[in-house]
Amino acid sequence: MNKFTKYTLNVLGAFLFVCALLIFRPVPIVSEHKAITENGIVTQIYSNQGNDIIFILKGNKTRFYINRGLEYGLELNDLKEKLIGKLVVVKYPKYWTPLDWNNSIRHLSKVEFNNEVLFNELK
Repeated sequence: MNKFTKYTLNVLGAFLFVCALLIFRPVPIVSEHKAITENGIVTQIYSNQGNDIIFILKGNKTRFYINRGLEYGLELNDLKEKLIGKLVVVKYPKYWTPLDWNNSIRHLSKVEFNNEVLFNELK
């Protein structure tokens, strides 16, 4: 193996290692004052095969999700009945991963409705 090939393999290996770190690092749990806050009217709530609960807010291209929300005891039908068409406050950490390079889906840390906390994992 010549020097160029070894160098190229080392650079490629380092790049793949950094990508793996970015992809597999956990979503940070932040304090409330560091969380990003958005308000919006809920138009849709559904779950996926991973037991996540996904929220769609009116006029917002971002999907918001509670990771494994069904496993936390949240009831999908109760949330739909309570929140569809209503204004909620969602909070989430500033976080980037190559798997969602354009931030089209955000991990929720807190969900509030009418001054009631429905979900909270903030510090």
